[in-house]
Amino acid sequence: MLAVPLLIGLAACAGTSPGAPRATAMADTVPTAKAAAMPADDLRAYRLPVPQPPAGARAPTAAAPARPAPLPTNHVNAQVEQRLRDQAATNQNVKYAQGYRLLVYLGLERGQAMAIRRAVIGRYPDETDYLTFKAPVYRLYVGDYLTRLEAARAKARLRGLTQRAELEATQVVLNKNL
Repeated sequence: MLAVPLLIGLAACAGTSPGAPRATAMADTVPTAKAAAMPADDLRAYRLPVPQPPAGARAPTAAAPARPAPLPTNHVNAQVEQRLRDQAATNQNVKYAQGYRLLVYLGLERGQAMAIRRAVIGRYPDETDYLTFKAPVYRLYVGDYLTRLEAARAKARLRGLTQRAELEATQVVLNKNL
């Protein structure tokens, strides 16, 4: 008698083991007639309504707008104007900027540096020159250029007047008279 319930228990356990073959597939993987008959989700409740044009109306064309956009009128208030004036005054006090100068002479002879200086100033009187002396070397710089392109163009102009010319990045004087 004891053997019959034990046998039923073993049979029940053997049917649920992972290695045992299943008689039926999982319920959610088998397509049923009920699932196939369900309609797709109805999204009409979530869509924005689009008004339909009247039956006799034509489609709109890409013509000019009916009226032009209004131009802004005195939209700058007093605080903004004051800040702009303050910034302009600050900008007027700026005298130096990062830029380039041409080193046209580097040597020991002052006379030769002055001769090159006279030749450059004689040909281009608007160019500024800076002659510096750090014993025993004289350096002659020409120009105040804000961009490398301006300095390269000046270097090409001065090619016949000097034996060599090199670009040097330095702080340059801003010319406020322009």
